[in-house]
Amino acid sequence: MPLIIMCGYPCSGITRRAHELKEYFTQNTERKVHIVGDEDQGLDKNSVYSDSQKEKNLRGALRAEVERKVNKDDIVILDSLNYIKGYRYELFCLIKHTQTPHCLVYCLTSADVSSEWNKGREADSRYKQEILDALILRFEAPDSRNRWDSPLFTIQQEDLLPFEAICDALFKRKAPPPNQSTKNQPLSSTNFLYELDKVTQDVLMAVLESQKTSVPGDLISIPGATEKISFILARLALALNFFFSFFIWEEM
Repeated sequence: MPLIIMCGYPCSGITRRAHELKEYFTQNTERKVHIVGDEDQGLDKNSVYSDSQKEKNLRGALRAEVERKVNKDDIVILDSLNYIKGYRYELFCLIKHTQTPHCLVYCLTSADVSSEWNKGREADSRYKQEILDALILRFEAPDSRNRWDSPLFTIQQEDLLPFEAICDALFKRKAPPPNQSTKNQPLSSTNFLYELDKVTQDVLMAVLESQKTSVPGDLISIPGATEKISFILARLALALNFFFSFFIWEEM
């Protein structure tokens, strides 16, 4: 049901906090808890984060995995840097579409602390220093004034996770309502093309008939319209109608 989005610098304790959350929810609720993260993809972080296309592919894979796992019963924790504001907005649109509450947990550290923690890792799980520095430079900090970054829980190194407040945000708050961009659009009527063609033919015949007796400046009647329109405007509208009709036929 709910989605928890982790966020922070590399080596800021994101994965540790994600597992603390999983342990808490497993022990205190009857819900399944899924962690979706970079490590699940089996990729080398230095290779991915040094190549913009590989990084984009990783974000797409994580988003797709979150979308597959989000449902009305389970808790999904996205264990990744999630440092791009636009990507967090995409995730917000996803939860609006699925009518699922969410929150953001921001693991706040300084660049120096993240660098020190990185040096203390095993060599095969360590970021190259230049990649770490680049990721920190590109980091877009969350802002609780943005609806996609709210509710926001900022956690520093010595802090305990506010489990009860996170639970309230996930289980006692309504999901954001869908808007036009996230709603499933209704299918067109099965006789849409027939009706479009019929209306177009009626307008065409009316304009062609008016050409026999009308001159620029005259007002003419158009089928389906309550008021007369300029003869010149009618010819222009007819041309545009032909264009859009052709475009719709090609798209269909």
